[in-house]
Amino acid sequence: MAFLYSKNRRDGSRLLSSAIIICIFSFMCIDHKIGQIFSLMMAIVSLYWWSLYRKLTY
Repeated sequence: MAFLYSKNRRDGSRLLSSAIIICIFSFMCIDHKIGQIFSLMMAIVSLYWWSLYRKLTY
């Protein structure tokens, strides 16, 4: 899944912030099943992209 991530820090931070915003909005709908699914999915994607972001050097 690393091919879905950018190769520079600027684009990586945009992807990461978008995933975090979607995760926050899905936490607002945690009482619905779709909110639970999206919050779990985006939390995993955010953590994965954060780990990739830390490895970028420029």
